Amino acid sequence: MMTELTVFACGTGRAIEGPITAETAIRAALAPLGVRFERWPTRPLAEGASPEDVFVAYAAEIGRLKREGGYQSADVVRLTPQAPDLEALRAKFLDEHAHAEDEVRFFVEGSGAFYLRTEEKVFQLVCVAGDLISVPAGQRHWFDMGARPHFAAVRLFTNPDGWVARFTGDPIARRIPLYERAA
Repeated sequence: MMTELTVFACGTGRAIEGPITAETAIRAALAPLGVRFERWPTRPLAEGASPEDVFVAYAAEIGRLKREGGYQSADVVRLTPQAPDLEALRAKFLDEHAHAEDEVRFFVEGSGAFYLRTEEKVFQLVCVAGDLISVPAGQRHWFDMGARPHFAAVRLFTNPDGWVARFTGDPIARRIPLYERAA
């Protein structure tokens, strides 16, 4: 599986560009939205590595991000098909929302899709291990982990309360294809 960017028309939900896989092209497409995208070298981690193991493996990069963005805290979120209340959790993230702070994620394993909305387009970025995405504060978006999720990501926050969303109530996410992780 690899990083892919596909662009959909808001009105029809049809793909109009992509998939785009070249890192420079992905960065260029996301730059007008203020989205930061980087590829970091991955480090070997044991299956189901603890959050502490992840923080040790990526200490330099996490420290750099904390200094650059003023982030106060970080955690590791991991979801697998065995997670309790999976359908409710997926539904929560599938609703379009925005945050008062940047949403920063670094994928250490697995994959998931961020959807970033403008007035006319939705950018679906499938993130895989090694991808860093920073969605700017106020950017309308949603996230789909798929029906059988498998991912772990470092999350960084400036707000000590962590993930706080302001849901838009717009049903746009229902018109765009869901993410289904490749087997």
